[in-house]
Amino acid sequence: MKILIKNCQAILTGDAQQPRSRTRDIRIENGLISELGSLQAQADEQVIDARDCVVYPGWVNTHHHLFQSLLKGEPQGLNQSLGAWLAATPYRFRGAFDEQTFRIAARIGLVELVRSGCTTIADHHYLYWPEMPFDGAQILFEEAQQLGVRFVLCRGGATQSRGLESDLPTALRPEKFETIMADVERLVTQYHQPNAFATRQVVMAPTTTLHSTTPQELRESARLARKLGIRLHSHLSETVDYLDAAKAKFGMTPLQFCAEHDWIGSDVWFAHLVKLLPEEIALLGAAGSGIAHCPQSNARLGSGIADLVALEQAGVKVSIGVDGAASNEAADMQSETHAAWQLQRARKGMLAQPRYAGGTFEGGGDAASIEDVVRWGSHGGAQVLGLQTGVIAPGMAADIAIYQLDDPRYFGLHDMAIGPIACGGRARIKALLCHGKIIMQDDVIPGVDLSALGRAAADAVKILQQRAGVTV
Repeated sequence: MKILIKNCQAILTGDAQQPRSRTRDIRIENGLISELGSLQAQADEQVIDARDCVVYPGWVNTHHHLFQSLLKGEPQGLNQSLGAWLAATPYRFRGAFDEQTFRIAARIGLVELVRSGCTTIADHHYLYWPEMPFDGAQILFEEAQQLGVRFVLCRGGATQSRGLESDLPTALRPEKFETIMADVERLVTQYHQPNAFATRQVVMAPTTTLHSTTPQELRESARLARKLGIRLHSHLSETVDYLDAAKAKFGMTPLQFCAEHDWIGSDVWFAHLVKLLPEEIALLGAAGSGIAHCPQSNARLGSGIADLVALEQAGVKVSIGVDGAASNEAADMQSETHAAWQLQRARKGMLAQPRYAGGTFEGGGDAASIEDVVRWGSHGGAQVLGLQTGVIAPGMAADIAIYQLDDPRYFGLHDMAIGPIACGGRARIKALLCHGKIIMQDDVIPGVDLSALGRAAADAVKILQQRAGVTV
């Protein structure tokens, strides 16, 4: 199928060297971008009129927990920091999920992401326990395929419990290491596509490197992942507790521990990395590892703000993830990139030492630009995942979001190109393409009834509350 996107008002490319294109038309053939320029429509191609629209690469979300889509604003965890929140919300409710409620949660999260212009989703799926009665991985791949997005399953899980899990019911006890490794091999055989245009991938992803597995198991998981040709992902250094735990248990920093057990390199990325020592940033950069930056969740849990500028300057691959909806009630990529832009600037301002010069106070200065954030949220994510997408350029996968900025939120903008990030909220989508296929048009996802999905969500929340013993 051939598609021509005509008359774009502005194109932000996601490319570091040429972040904005001066062209206005994009030609797509066989799922790839074939040409940019001033182009004439051909007889055999569909034309999308992008007049007054802003075009971005489709967002690449590199860290999510889709099962948490039914746990938004859960009262007991709402105002807690990470440790207390884990016990109060995701760990307390995860044993209450069955196949139906899990599928509804996955569908809600995926639909929410698509409606923000996201075309690639990496889900860190750790909802596992021995002899569970449904296959969450199968459900996730099915729901993603139905919407037409690229899906990366980060197979989580744990072989040992943290202290805060000690009172959880038997159904949530840890798995055996051999069971997890066997399941990873099954998933790779069944789903993984080892190419740069993959629509399905599998990743080795213990829930945490410090708490969910033993050092020997961590090394063995890295060995198997590389034997299978898949990437590695986990949470790390979200709070200072990670530094304290690594020092107490292993006598080293969290990053040193990971490096000691082969969990570092260009095939590894970590979520959060909020609390890093300078030597850890240098270690990550030298290895070419990546970060899934989750600004809204880190802010909501009071964890802090990762220093993306320093990380990128050190050589770390920077990407953006929305994390789970239980710690981010707006789990979509437009909200996330808006927060990333603002919080990077706030972080630099907070750390700067003000000085008096020329009759005025100075402090803060430049941090992240809109173009930086577009790059992190698109091409940065694609680099982390090893995919040839995230840039609007010939030869790249045609994953493209066309935003129609016709809401008063955007009226008065001097530079319409920055609207989807700078103004926040959710811009109306004229069309969203994944690998050259239109998966959303005129702000509608084919086959998705939002009203029905909302009713299903409300019913599912009640079921989860009842099973978890929550009094409403």
